[in-house]
Amino acid sequence: MALMDSSAKTASRLKRDRLPLNRDSSLHKESKPHTAGRHKLAANLPLLGFILLLAGIWEGLTRLLDVPHYIIPRLSAVLVSLAAHAPLLAKHFIVTLHESLVGLLIAILLGTLCALLIDSLRIAERTLYPVIIASQTIPIIALSPIMVMWFGYELWSKVAVVVLFTFFPIAVNTVAGLRAADPDIGELMRSMGASRTDLFWKWKLPSAVPHFFTGLKMAATISVGGATLGEWLGSEKGLGMYTKRASNLLQGDAVFTGVLLLSLMGMMLFLTAQLLERIIRGQRRY
Repeated sequence: MALMDSSAKTASRLKRDRLPLNRDSSLHKESKPHTAGRHKLAANLPLLGFILLLAGIWEGLTRLLDVPHYIIPRLSAVLVSLAAHAPLLAKHFIVTLHESLVGLLIAILLGTLCALLIDSLRIAERTLYPVIIASQTIPIIALSPIMVMWFGYELWSKVAVVVLFTFFPIAVNTVAGLRAADPDIGELMRSMGASRTDLFWKWKLPSAVPHFFTGLKMAATISVGGATLGEWLGSEKGLGMYTKRASNLLQGDAVFTGVLLLSLMGMMLFLTAQLLERIIRGQRRY
């Protein structure tokens, strides 16, 4: 009995001794997100410093050299213009973003469908693929007026121009990804009786996903340029129309405000595509 009592006392003492350690470990786990946040902030400091350096050079040189405002306005004047016309710019921003997103979604559907046909059918590879390549030899700016004639000055003329801009990188990169699948794995799966559906989902698709997102990130950034070009050719709304009118009036600060917002939009779409890639590849481990 004395031995059992001493063992019980020893066990209870060990439990009490462990409690502080457990509390410390839980505190350590809770502090991990804060540590990760600090590391992320520290990693972005060089980028933030470089942006501030460029802003300082822009403002300093335009003041020092007394550059005319209709050539390169001061950064401070651009920021003042941005603040003064914020509600109007927000409306134009939403219009251009809508055109870019609709065109990008259509390009994703068409580009992916064409890539699947080219990879699956030999006749599509010999006919459709060369046509897609040849279509890029025609200057898109030359096709844009045709889009306006066909679809008018409403939304769909801008969407068509965006599709012309973004279709090619999605289709070509997806084809490259489908063809990059390891043939040895395909032969092994066929020898084990895998169906065409299994071959696609477990062999072709994992190889194509990284290439697809490469094309999507490229398309996301240039979609803004397509929407802007469509608005230049004829529109009553959008940042492209805003910058064109400001340019005709020699309002350099308004032009640069529109350009900065278009650049911001392109970066926003790129980061959205990048986030989507991380989510999908993280879940499926592509």
